[in-house]
Amino acid sequence: MIHLDLIGIGTGNPDHLTRAAEAVMRAADLILLPRKADKAELIDLRRDICAQVLAGAATRVVEFDLPVRAGEGDYLDNVERWHDAIAECWAAQIAEHLPDGGRVALLVWGDPSLYDSTIRIARRLIAAERVTVVPGITSLQLLCATHAIPFNAVGAPVMVTTGRRLREGGWPEGADSVAVMLDGGCAFTTLDQPDAAIWWGAYLGMAQEAIEAGRLADVAERIVARRAELRRVHGWIMDVYLLRRGGDLVGEGIAPGRVARDLAPTPNPPPLPGGGA
Repeated sequence: MIHLDLIGIGTGNPDHLTRAAEAVMRAADLILLPRKADKAELIDLRRDICAQVLAGAATRVVEFDLPVRAGEGDYLDNVERWHDAIAECWAAQIAEHLPDGGRVALLVWGDPSLYDSTIRIARRLIAAERVTVVPGITSLQLLCATHAIPFNAVGAPVMVTTGRRLREGGWPEGADSVAVMLDGGCAFTTLDQPDAAIWWGAYLGMAQEAIEAGRLADVAERIVARRAELRRVHGWIMDVYLLRRGGDLVGEGIAPGRVARDLAPTPNPPPLPGGGA
């Protein structure tokens, strides 16, 4: 019998790992760590977490190369094929390293339930007879905590969407607050909402964390430029942002020309804990 644990680990800061996550990691027989050729820093963070949590534990840690999603063709079809390929990788690693069954864990950025496909991929894994999900801190929680803002306006909904959907459909109808994830193209620049506010953050919880905030008309170009520079320096970027229009934006710390703290460029960030790149 294979027991599969999907463990939310936040955004890479070991201090954000829950005690439940630590306990499940130490109870696992095997932890699988995916390698991405263009994001070596991400597996370094996972290695650091394992080194800190698993000291003295019998858990084995095995790395594998994550399949690459096709960039050409239908997006949803490419995602389906990619998920199938990842499930096949998991199955091969489990068959090799746990041939008699046992407990295997995967470390998932943020929380496995929010804009992450690990749970969907797990359903393809026929060998897993039991799947457990351990929640983690999400990038949206860290974004709001870092900027010291509430996620929602009083009594109002928040739409959580992707950069692709925001670019294609514009500001979602019926929502004055919009949280945007997976935006590689700065879709906020396509909006005709100059008085809306934006709270943006990249590498949240990491040593090279970067944030910006202000009225969209004032800070959009600066975010685009800073994001491009950070990506050039690190070779990759993970960012998220919250948009809000209407209401008392001044009461939430946004005034014309005002931006959040710690906005100086960081071309040479300090090293990550544990020797990460």
